[in-house]
Amino acid sequence: MRFPKFLQQGGTIGFMAPSCGCATEPYLSAFDHAQKKFAGLGYRMVLGPNCYEGAGVGISNTPEKCGAEVMEMYGREDVDCLISCGGGELMCEILPFVDFEKLAGMEPKWFMGYSDNTNLTYLLATLADTASVYGPCAGAFGMEPWHESLGDALGVLTGERQSMHGYGLWEKESLKDEEHPLTPYHATEPLRLRCFVGKEEISFAETRERNSLRFSGRLLGGCLDCLVNLSGTRFDKTAEFVEKYREDGIIWFLEACDLNVFATRRAMWQLEQTGWFRHVKGFLIGRPRNGEEMMGLDAYQAMLEVAGRKGVPVVMDVDLGHMPPMMPLVVGSMAEVTVCGNDIEVGMCFDSNSSAVH
Repeated sequence: MRFPKFLQQGGTIGFMAPSCGCATEPYLSAFDHAQKKFAGLGYRMVLGPNCYEGAGVGISNTPEKCGAEVMEMYGREDVDCLISCGGGELMCEILPFVDFEKLAGMEPKWFMGYSDNTNLTYLLATLADTASVYGPCAGAFGMEPWHESLGDALGVLTGERQSMHGYGLWEKESLKDEEHPLTPYHATEPLRLRCFVGKEEISFAETRERNSLRFSGRLLGGCLDCLVNLSGTRFDKTAEFVEKYREDGIIWFLEACDLNVFATRRAMWQLEQTGWFRHVKGFLIGRPRNGEEMMGLDAYQAMLEVAGRKGVPVVMDVDLGHMPPMMPLVVGSMAEVTVCGNDIEVGMCFDSNSSAVH
């Protein structure tokens, strides 16, 4: 696994829009203010040609132009790391225009984004053996004041943060809108982890009695909506990846956006049948955005029917993805997960020669 160099003080952050750009409010003002925040911290910035575009369908521009932007920005020697402008709907359509073999031959650089950006964060790891960051997009850095998770995300890029933890409160309903583009997370709901070993639920008290629930492996995952869409395509080299790193084992982190509980269960079934979950060491499951119970099936059983069969730890309602805040996780890194009571810590190792977390 190739790990990029860390962003240095005074370095250059590149922004690009392989999914949606910042063409409308509140994204436009949030992105502009994010640039001011980064400039205030001493960083230079380079903007890709699609950052303010809105000409595409579900993405910033045509798939060809979005793919070209990825190749251009990744190859620029004056850009030290890359942050996506935002999520979207059809980033998968740019993939035929992204040369992952060429990316694998370039000097690696951090790329950070989430949701639709799974199409790049995940494939950089599985096709180019290059670590990436599943973390917030550019507009989030425009909020005032920054949530702790934003400092953590920047800290991953600079190398100052290699251990993440839960944040205590999460946002059920956002107050950010066109008239309030810089509003911070409206975090009012208490974090409450649910832990299982196989399909057996483990209480907070039991994790404390065991002196924590602990497991390690190589982090892999992202938005389940995007992952199931990639499954079985020519871009799906997951089986080869998990076999390559079988000695480390895989910790899958997964979170669903638009999928309802039945679509989530079908997606998990499909990924299991294609061999993605071989050599799994554990699962980290984020809060779903569309997890309402249907016909007696809830969001927990939607995941647990497959994940629970593996006989490994499954931690649910983790701070990941679409229901912020989110812990930034390095796709491809070795990690050790520790859960004690309602506290979770994910310690990551950014060492290309490491097969264990120390």
